Amino acid sequence: MSDAVNSWMAKYIAAWTTNEPEDIRALFTEEAVYETRPHDGDPWRGREQIVDRWLEARDEPGDWIFDWNLLGTDGALAFVQGFTDYLGDRPSYDNLWVIRLEPDGRASALTEWFMERKA
Repeated sequence: MSDAVNSWMAKYIAAWTTNEPEDIRALFTEEAVYETRPHDGDPWRGREQIVDRWLEARDEPGDWIFDWNLLGTDGALAFVQGFTDYLGDRPSYDNLWVIRLEPDGRASALTEWFMERKA
């Protein structure tokens, strides 16, 4: 499972860098759900909405640095700890992601937590 998570995370970071719709689309199943916070009242539903909403909220390449660690897996679930440092005067964040990976390597669900890092 760790190889699948490593591969998916590399593709996620590439999509984050390019903001290319095909790169984003390749990450998710057709009916995937992307929650930008737990119990999200307005999750991104379906691959096309995920692409649209991603692009609406996109970060520009070179505006951020991201590092991550795999905390563990449980069946199809992966638990990832991330560290997002935005450049300039923007805040930095600690992240926790829960990703449900399907056998084809795409995510059918992603829930993220992010907390601003206080100095």
